[in-house]
Amino acid sequence: MAPFNATHFPSIDMAAVTRLTQAGRLSEAMALLQGRPVPEADAPKGAPRPILDMVAPADATGAWTAPGARVSGEAASEAPAQAAMPDVAQALRAMSERFTKAGGLAAAMPNLEGLGGGLGQGFGQGLGRTPAATPVPEGARFETRRFTGAHGARDYKVYVPSGRAGETLPVIVMLHGCTQSPDDFAAGTRMNALAEAQGFLVAYPAQPPSANAQKCWNWFNAGDQRREGGEPALIAGIARAVLAEFGGDGSRVYVAGLSAGGAAAAIMAATYPDLFAAVGVHSGLACGAARDMPSAFAAMNGGGAVQARGNGPAVPTIVFHGDGDRTVHPVNGERVIAQATPAEGLGTTVTKGTAPGGTRYTRTVRTDEADRAVLEHWLLHGTGHAWSGGSPDGSYTDPRGPDASAEMVRFFLAHALTENPTRH
Repeated sequence: MAPFNATHFPSIDMAAVTRLTQAGRLSEAMALLQGRPVPEADAPKGAPRPILDMVAPADATGAWTAPGARVSGEAASEAPAQAAMPDVAQALRAMSERFTKAGGLAAAMPNLEGLGGGLGQGFGQGLGRTPAATPVPEGARFETRRFTGAHGARDYKVYVPSGRAGETLPVIVMLHGCTQSPDDFAAGTRMNALAEAQGFLVAYPAQPPSANAQKCWNWFNAGDQRREGGEPALIAGIARAVLAEFGGDGSRVYVAGLSAGGAAAAIMAATYPDLFAAVGVHSGLACGAARDMPSAFAAMNGGGAVQARGNGPAVPTIVFHGDGDRTVHPVNGERVIAQATPAEGLGTTVTKGTAPGGTRYTRTVRTDEADRAVLEHWLLHGTGHAWSGGSPDGSYTDPRGPDASAEMVRFFLAHALTENPTRH
């Protein structure tokens, strides 16, 4: 990708465009890009409000990246060269997400692909991209519901496999990443196909733009890290609603997520250990890793420290994290595991392997006295910020594997609330 050079477009104040976009003032930013001045009274004042945005890659299928984020370990020499995208690219991409939803950006800026030389390569390709329709086998259901509780409301989708004969089924709650949707996340993770094959329910809560401009779960807000409050109460309410409506098995409820959704999943394990029998965190952060915007950016870049679990029981946890992740530093995967580790010693087994798609990994398994895995950490060598083994039908996946969805389901179904000696 050719470097962006603002001197190519001397009539456009790209710094002002970036500030306006980060502040959510997209109409004014669009005016500047179209050569129309912003009235003086409307010009941005002071420092822009930061936005936690997992920036989409140029082709909208690879790993999310963040400007200036670090690359560590074996991935340093394998990381794509385009990882450090300039601030203006972030601004334009954020604006793309917002305007595309309204159907207006591509029409308003037909020459966007040429903007900034190499910057335009692939940016226009992602405009208007929607995930492939999630197939629903005959007899199965994939339906939208809405949960309303004391702390607000959220839409969610539920997959019910075909061939069900009234038996209670496990429930997996899937928390999407920034800019994603339930349909997109379902397509990318292929979790519905696993539910159909193995017989469980899947719930996909949806984070609306009204709660976060980029549809991120607000894992970095102190108010969204506590039991019976904020987003944890909404997600727990959705899980309970699925149990009630579809007759799910209350002892086998699990939660997993990607990136901001992974951080939210870790929060759910910390705040509702009596509801969730196990948790999966993909490219996420530990509960309490941040309490505000500055500490969120610090944690994403590897700052901070392991947060104590508190008084709650240890919830069996499986983690996937790429050592080439430039959005959420891979040390955060280690911190999720550390936070979930029970007080007493566990057996440890470390294996190395290569997935059929070519991704090398190191898998660390911690086992209890019954030789059952209660912690698993999959470190993916050379992988960035994307769902491992996912489908290109969804966004932000790395199809090279290993299959995070299948491994999480295997791990989850080995655990139930009533038979968990490590919960103390």
